Amino acid sequence: MNDPLSPQSNDSQKRLLVALLLSFAVTAGWMFLFPPPPAAPGADDAGVAAAGTQDAGTPAQAAQPSPGDGTPPPPGGTVAEATPPPPARQVDSHRKESVYRFSSVGAGLTSAELQGVKMREQHSLTLAQGYQQLLGKEVPPAPQMNLAQPVPNQPLPLSVTIEGQSPLGASVPYAVDEKTGGDVESLTFTGRQGPWEVVKVLQWPKEGFELTYTIQVKNTSGQAQNGELLVHYGRAIDPNFEHAPSFFGGVGNLSRSACWVDDKLHNMNPGDDALDVEKSKGQIHYFGINQQYFLSALYPLEGPRPGRCILAATPTARQVSVAFPLSAAAGETVTLKLGGYLGPKDPDLMAVVPGPELRKAVGLGDATFHPKLEDTVDFGIWAVICKILLGIMKFFHGLTGNWGVAIILLTVVVKLVLLPLTYRSMVSMEEVKKLQPRMDEIRKKFADNREQQNLEIMKLYQEAKVNPLGGCLPLLIQMPVWIALFTALRNSFDLYGEPFFGPIWRDLTYKDPTYLLPLALGVSMIITQKMQPQMMDATQAKIMTWFVPGIFTLTLLQYPAGLSLYIFTNNIFSIAQQYGLRKWLDRNKPQAGGGTPAVATAGGKRK
Repeated sequence: MNDPLSPQSNDSQKRLLVALLLSFAVTAGWMFLFPPPPAAPGADDAGVAAAGTQDAGTPAQAAQPSPGDGTPPPPGGTVAEATPPPPARQVDSHRKESVYRFSSVGAGLTSAELQGVKMREQHSLTLAQGYQQLLGKEVPPAPQMNLAQPVPNQPLPLSVTIEGQSPLGASVPYAVDEKTGGDVESLTFTGRQGPWEVVKVLQWPKEGFELTYTIQVKNTSGQAQNGELLVHYGRAIDPNFEHAPSFFGGVGNLSRSACWVDDKLHNMNPGDDALDVEKSKGQIHYFGINQQYFLSALYPLEGPRPGRCILAATPTARQVSVAFPLSAAAGETVTLKLGGYLGPKDPDLMAVVPGPELRKAVGLGDATFHPKLEDTVDFGIWAVICKILLGIMKFFHGLTGNWGVAIILLTVVVKLVLLPLTYRSMVSMEEVKKLQPRMDEIRKKFADNREQQNLEIMKLYQEAKVNPLGGCLPLLIQMPVWIALFTALRNSFDLYGEPFFGPIWRDLTYKDPTYLLPLALGVSMIITQKMQPQMMDATQAKIMTWFVPGIFTLTLLQYPAGLSLYIFTNNIFSIAQQYGLRKWLDRNKPQAGGGTPAVATAGGKRK
């Protein structure tokens, strides 16, 4: 049966043919009656039409780029091409105290080299180099201190980035404008990426270690932008010039990543745990790289600013970044004003930051925030004694011009202050010496009972009214002086790199590379111990005479030469003092028994 609806039927095929012919006829008639308009000149085949104008005689302009694509608008009436990035440049700036080198890629420091004899890395000399110096051969000096050595594959010091919905990278190319001459020099960097236009202005006077750093971030898009503005500072470390502290290995001079948040300074050494997230947030006072004798620090000029610190420390790098909240409406410019200090940790210089030269050069008022950078010089619990010792040494340095001589004169002052105690100590030891035969008898009698032996000896001391610890009192008082002097040598820039005399001992804060001074110290300690009356058995006496000086000498081999000089000088004075006091006591001893008046006063009348 023939189905008229089947595609294979003759009727269906006829109807399909008729429909196709009618469709063709209608299409041809439409094209003939309503032809399409001619294509606009210059139109490409990408499907993007050029924007026309009402004036038919004016060529059509190319479509304007979106404000959010980071490309500046083209000049009116011309077809715009993509603006090429500024060429990469290195910019050098010479100050009296330092030389800066900037890169236009990232607009950051690639070098901040301090100038001057003291502004060097601490020289690590070998034993051979020490004796070469002793024999008059010159050893190449350490390199100048560079406070801004870039860390590979990390943002440059002073570079900025933005994190958030529209990020800004650390390698944006910037245009550079230099202004030199006059009382202040400046560099202006201008860069664009995405919706951001960043203008960075650095200014500094001709002298000093300070600068100002103004960052202006403009939102060029048509919508609000939010995120975080990060300011970076990092420094690559050469392990040959830095080492960790250890008991027999020296005091150490590691740089630390540092950030002062709220009321606490956070320092990070290699191997330290990451800073707790909550502790990293708060009011940022300053941040940077805190080295033993030098500091690189940035701080908000207008006072502490809310943010968060990101610290990192490896054996070859120290890094710190601070993230400040960023919120900019369409077309709005956000400004961050920072001050900077890149120089030695001299408390007198840091106590006035921002200093008068910077204030005058860039027009800062007296009410500008003071970041208390001097607190990075940390004497710990010995601060009071350290400052007293430094004050005395500065006085003598002003008279003699030599810090080694100042340390010797400090020793004289301490010995004079302790002279009454030393005299009483000598008297007490002489009294104990007189009891030595009776003490030997007690030791023999109670040789198998150590506890009873000690009780009988203490009873003997009480009967004779003698203090066995009286001879230790001057040494106990000297110990805080030694520790405080060590702390001062380890932290005071005044003493850093300062010589004593001769071809060796060119840095009192560094070890004696020949080890002659600590060895002489050890010999003087042995002589001092042998001159003192022995108040213990033979074994204990040998330990005090030989073992203790040996351990003390080994410890001081790697410690600052200034500390060895003080203790050696103190031992020499102690030997002379003991010899003189003993002669005086023997000369004033009564002919017919009993003690001297001084002895009677100290120990009472013998029975």
